[in-house]
Amino acid sequence: MRYNKCIYAERRNTMTIREQLELRELEYLSPYATKSRETLGRQKEEAECDLRPAFQRDRDRILHSKAFRRLKQKTQVFLLPWGDHYRTRLTHTLEVSQNARTIAKALRLNEDLVEAISLGHDLGHTPFGHAGERALDEVCPLGFKHNEQSVRVVEVLEKDGQGLNLTKEVLDGILTHQTASKPMTLEGQIVRLSDKIAYVNHDIDDAIRGGILSEADIPPKFRMLLGNSTKDRLNTITHDVIINSMDKPNICMSQEVEEAMTGLRKFMFDNVYRNPLAKQEEHKAVEMVKNLYHYYMEFPEKLPQEFLTMMQQNGDSKEQVICDYIAGMSDGYALREFERLFVPRSWQKN
Repeated sequence: MRYNKCIYAERRNTMTIREQLELRELEYLSPYATKSRETLGRQKEEAECDLRPAFQRDRDRILHSKAFRRLKQKTQVFLLPWGDHYRTRLTHTLEVSQNARTIAKALRLNEDLVEAISLGHDLGHTPFGHAGERALDEVCPLGFKHNEQSVRVVEVLEKDGQGLNLTKEVLDGILTHQTASKPMTLEGQIVRLSDKIAYVNHDIDDAIRGGILSEADIPPKFRMLLGNSTKDRLNTITHDVIINSMDKPNICMSQEVEEAMTGLRKFMFDNVYRNPLAKQEEHKAVEMVKNLYHYYMEFPEKLPQEFLTMMQQNGDSKEQVICDYIAGMSDGYALREFERLFVPRSWQKN
């Protein structure tokens, strides 16, 4: 045994940092965790990094992408709110990541994979949140879903059309983060659940801040079980997920807490997501996105050159490329573009 330890220590000293980190995963992570060295790989083969395992490398690529930076100026729920403390699509993404990493760490699952999926899951979201997504889905004959667009962002659109060449596990987690799909990894399951946990709870907080709700409006049966504040509810739900998923091949909640979460989500749809006061300007955003789409369908030559190149050289359809362009806009950019194209300016002599 002593001899084997010496051989093992000597071998470890010759490993790259990445190889040492991969070995540490094998020693520490749960048998149900996705190990970096066992990744299904990337669409295009490339040399390994000497410092970072595969999923950490994916996380870094997403973090440094332009699409990630644009999330700071995209609507989460409240359209262009007055005030600095309402969530944006970026802060939502960071809260999903934080929740997911807490659960992954407790379950000894792969935090790098969880974080990469979390940071990438909403990259394809339109300006003006789900209103913009709904508008593109209505006018584009190809349909539009933000999870599919998020995959397109990282596979095709980033890095001037080269894509980020992410691992298959990260791509799968991004694509399947919505309720209708089941991720291939437990890490992907954590992100899918953490997305709902994050938006239900932080949207309550924003709705209270905006005067749409008060804490007392939340049905007592949910407050009694989950807690009387955003902090308490997050704590209760996170603990419940960890306790019920420990050493199991799936991520789950207790039936009681899952039913309360489902009920709380329905309460939010009834009282916030479809609330006329909260959504009174949303129809304008929908029409704005539709008008931008129709304009570029009629005048595709007005698209930026990089998008024209995608049609001319890559053979992408006009409908797809126009959706790519509009979905990539921040709220502010979409407003400025609409104003430039549709709002007449005062005449002045050149």
